[in-house]
Amino acid sequence: MYAYLNGKVAEKGQNSLVIDVGGVGYLLSVSMNTLQETPPIGESMKVFTYFSVREDAMELFGFASQEEKSMFIRLLSVSGVGPKVALSILGSMPLRDLTLAIVTGDVTALSRAPGVGKKTAQRIALELKDKVDQSDLDYAPASGAVFTPVQEDAAQEALAALQSLGYTAAEAAKAISQVRGQSDSANELVRLALRNMAGF
Repeated sequence: MYAYLNGKVAEKGQNSLVIDVGGVGYLLSVSMNTLQETPPIGESMKVFTYFSVREDAMELFGFASQEEKSMFIRLLSVSGVGPKVALSILGSMPLRDLTLAIVTGDVTALSRAPGVGKKTAQRIALELKDKVDQSDLDYAPASGAVFTPVQEDAAQEALAALQSLGYTAAEAAKAISQVRGQSDSANELVRLALRNMAGF
């Protein structure tokens, strides 16, 4: 119903925002990640939205990026994961860390989100693993790390090289994530990743 809202930040709550669009205030439930990216009150912001209609409630959810919204919708497709739990998961770690946790089946990381038990975390990893595509694994900086364009290119080349050797996207992604930033050479990153996977 609503694709996005473009207006001024009127209010900030613990897990909510009010965006003023033409004099109408829209109350949005948001993740901690979106709150952190929200500009000060009075400044303009574009918020991607998802309108949830259930028997007992109608609620509007807001996201600072289209990628976060897409992950929210994917999380909702998992049995036992409702909107509140999905927001909790999104706010528990940076989006790229969450993507990596899903493709590598890192149940421990997924279980750290409030309201997510081990069984729910296992379902998320199992049901969403095949729904994460290569574009979600473009290894831009995660967890606040900053890498040079040369390092980014090397990581992408190394990722492709490992997949050409027969490793899955998830296996390659996990291996490269453990050695990123250690070299500007794709060949060296592949060598380091293979050593890690061999236990050296």
